[in-house]
Amino acid sequence: MNLPKDIKLLPDHVANQIAAGEVVQRPASVVKELLENAIDAGATQITLVLKGSGKTLIQVIDDGSGMAPEHVSLCFARHATSKISSAEDLFALRTKGFRGEAMASIAAIAHVSLKTKTRQAPQGTECVIEGSEVVSTSPCVMQPGTVVSVKNLFYNIPARRNFLKGDHIELKHCIEEFQRVALAHSQIGFKMVHQDSDLFHYTSSNVRQRIAAVLGGLNPCPFGSS
Repeated sequence: MNLPKDIKLLPDHVANQIAAGEVVQRPASVVKELLENAIDAGATQITLVLKGSGKTLIQVIDDGSGMAPEHVSLCFARHATSKISSAEDLFALRTKGFRGEAMASIAAIAHVSLKTKTRQAPQGTECVIEGSEVVSTSPCVMQPGTVVSVKNLFYNIPARRNFLKGDHIELKHCIEEFQRVALAHSQIGFKMVHQDSDLFHYTSSNVRQRIAAVLGGLNPCPFGSS
């Protein structure tokens, strides 16, 4: 076995793709990260939109706090986070995530559009990023909150895309993540849409009502069993 003689830094795009493999294994991984980001943003209503069982499109729309324009591009940088500022903060975490890896990892292996607006801002900001490269940043008109659209997952890593299972299995994993998050946050309204058809709609409720809505005999996969 021939070992490399020199130690050198990996290019950013290679490092980002390697890191992405630790965070994003399938569309359901993106669903999990984006839903949890929306919850951390204080959203009261969250909508998940899928096409192609998440392979073609994963979109999460929330009415949370949104981001200021100067933070939009920064959120795609590795280890960029608003959750902690010192090691001591690790012992007082109250959020779903804190490492600042999710958005950077997703942007490394997909076409991503992020639209966001704070309640105080007169207009929103849209950022388009492909393969970790910012394509454009521009003002946009929208309601307060954030819309993240992730298209063509693993477009630049064909081997990873070929590893994905059939649509019904990938959709089932997405539904499981969606319902897991919805069960844990009954105070938030959740909606899930696939191929322009409503699959689930959970209104804000108490824990008992949410458990009944999620587990009350609903088919876990519209395509039937796997």
